[in-house]
Amino acid sequence: MKVAFIHNEKKIGTGAHFINDLMALKLREFGVEVKNFYPRTSLVDTPAHLGGLKSILFFYSLLERRKEILRFNVIQGTTYTVLPFLAYSVPVVSHFGSTSRGFLKATPIAIRLEAATRKIWYALKKRGAIRELNVKTRRPLRDIADIEEYVASRATAVIAASEHVRQELIAAGVPTENIRRIHNAIEDYWFNSSVQPTESEPGIVFLGRLGSDAFTLKLKGLDRLIHLYQRFPNARKSTFCITANKPLVSWLRSEIPNHSVFVNIQKDKLPAFLRPLRGGILFIPSRYEGFSLSLVEGMSQGLIPVVYPVGVAPEIIRNGENGFIVSSQAEAIEKTEGLLADTALRERLSAEAAKTAEQSSSAIIAKELIKLYESVIRSANEKLPFKNKRHWNGVERQN
Repeated sequence: MKVAFIHNEKKIGTGAHFINDLMALKLREFGVEVKNFYPRTSLVDTPAHLGGLKSILFFYSLLERRKEILRFNVIQGTTYTVLPFLAYSVPVVSHFGSTSRGFLKATPIAIRLEAATRKIWYALKKRGAIRELNVKTRRPLRDIADIEEYVASRATAVIAASEHVRQELIAAGVPTENIRRIHNAIEDYWFNSSVQPTESEPGIVFLGRLGSDAFTLKLKGLDRLIHLYQRFPNARKSTFCITANKPLVSWLRSEIPNHSVFVNIQKDKLPAFLRPLRGGILFIPSRYEGFSLSLVEGMSQGLIPVVYPVGVAPEIIRNGENGFIVSSQAEAIEKTEGLLADTALRERLSAEAAKTAEQSSSAIIAKELIKLYESVIRSANEKLPFKNKRHWNGVERQN
């Protein structure tokens, strides 16, 4: 089986980048031939408000390599990246770890932030920690959202990383039978460490991407994170974040007491940092996540999630057993306070959180992907004349 993976032109340390690499690695271990393809040339030079159009057209430069790509059994990419290959007969699989429409709906403009956190957002702007209250335009993201939904409706199959994403795609008009829910996975090294005792002085931990622009910082719940931190001045706080916003990092280090900030740490080094924090509270303040790799990664190290109902959280979190799902800052503060004060509860939930994370073993995603590929290849070949088919490992494929 041969799979062509479509990627962006450069590797960026985000969830999509890591899961794409992990899928390719595990598929190769299961005997699948995987080749990565990166577009090289931007076809247009556009102003900021047409940035979405530029990103979309960028992937059409891959058509210069179409003869090579079309020799593969399956073409897979993230959301709209497979757009140039919808017109061909090779099965196309679009992987949705999240949706741009979800980003847009979940992220308010500054004036519509929750009352409890709005003043924090304005204070950050006043202090120069963020450059603007709102991004200048959301048009690029709206354009991408439209194209994502078009591609999802035309692709041979669509992968949804969570039930929440599956429901978003159904609401966008994608046929239910074309959507396969396959949870994301985390790398094997998250499970290679020995079990540590829970820390005697528990702290609060943030793990994940914060971003740099006003839209992404709101999407990831920066204002909610600061609000929670401020309510527990005496608790130890550790932030492991991906951001290029240096003024913000400087503000976080100077203005939040008992706070350590670790920026852009190489991902495979993170378990060593998190392991000693076992039994601490993992706060996920995001307003939207498609899956939330950070949630599962933190749980694998025995951190106890206090998380808004985003991404895969409603599917794996059992309130009071392996963490808590909250719907407001008041509730997040209440659950955090209770956990910090109850050692026995923390020990029990920490062990259950780590056990839950084992469901995200990387071998699982490879097996699920192979089943999907076999299905779409078989379906595509049923539509071809017999003379154009041949048998391969139980799957009919085109010569």
